[in-house]
Order: sequence, then C-alpha cells, then structure tokens
Amino acid sequence: MNKKNIAVFASGAGSNAQKIIDHFRRHAFISVALIVCNKPGAGVTKIAATEGIELLLTDKATLQSPDFSSVLKGKGIDFIILAGFLLKIPASLVEAFPRRIINIHPALLPKYGGKGMYGHFVHEAVINAKEAESGITIHYVDEQYDHGATIFQATCAVTPADTPDSLAHKIHLLEHQHFAPVIERLVADEASGS
Repeated sequence: MNKKNIAVFASGAGSNAQKIIDHFRRHAFISVALIVCNKPGAGVTKIAATEGIELLLTDKATLQSPDFSSVLKGKGIDFIILAGFLLKIPASLVEAFPRRIINIHPALLPKYGGKGMYGHFVHEAVINAKEAESGITIHYVDEQYDHGATIFQATCAVTPADTPDSLAHKIHLLEHQHFAPVIERLVADEASGS
C-alpha cells in the first residue's frame, strides 16, 4: 500500500494534533509529515519541535495564494487534517485536495457552525439553547465554514449543571477518542482504492 502523508493544520495548543501524531506514530502506511500553523508560538509549534515534524508557519495571505497547494504537494502531502485551525480554507486548496481536507467541529452540525463558532462560543450557544445533547462532527471541508459533507458524529449529554468548560471537556474526550481512527479509516479506504 502506498504511504500517505498527512498535514495537520492547527492554531492553538494542539491537543488533537498530539493525539493524531500519537495514533500514527508507527503506522504502516500513514504518516504525519507536516504541521501547519498560523500563530507563531502556539502550543502546536512546540509539539512539532518535540516530535521532529516539519513546521510550516502561514498567514491568511499565504494560505490564499494559489501557490500554497503546490507547496503542500511538493512536500508529498495527500490529506489535510484541520485540528483547531481558525483560518478559512480557500477554494484553491479545496480544489487541489478534493475530499482530502477533513475538519472536526465541536458540535452536531448543521447546528452551531459557521463563522465565529468555535471553542467556547459553540459550547455557550449549546448551553444557552438548553440542548439536551452536543457532540462532534467530522466532515469534509468545502468553501463554506462547517458546511462540507458529514463523515461521522458522536454525541454526549448536556446536563443543567454543565458550564462551557465542563462541556468543552466532554467534547475534547470525544475528539480524542474518535478523530484519529476516523482519519485512519478514510485514508486507508483511499489508499486501497475503495
């Protein structure tokens, strides 16, 4: 089976990035080959250094450049995984990696998605709406925020006692449990041609 290289895009502490790196550390044909970050000094940059994974710092203008997809392809990247990456993915990148850009969102899309809906903003909205459950959505990325086809969802209960912090903890547990195995299945399916 041909080796598949993943680029993990992250803007923050990188807890999901670390779980993905750990999951694929000794994988037979899937490798985390690149970390892309738009915030110098973010926690994920330290993870890249510790793990010996190439780090590519970017910004909005560079990301939107038509050449950016060529840079990624030049590094042998097959899949892009968004793990808390806060910049919008431009159409040029979506076109260059069709159905090969995967995002995780901390709510049950199509609810509580869109511009500005990330982190605590999502959890506050879920609690304020008195939802009985929340969860994660793993989905393909298209030209709109949190809009691409759903790949996988997992749920957790929202109780009257929950705060945005306690709900965030529940969501992180779901992310860490499911994201890497779902990525593995998708990449393996692609690698095997199914």
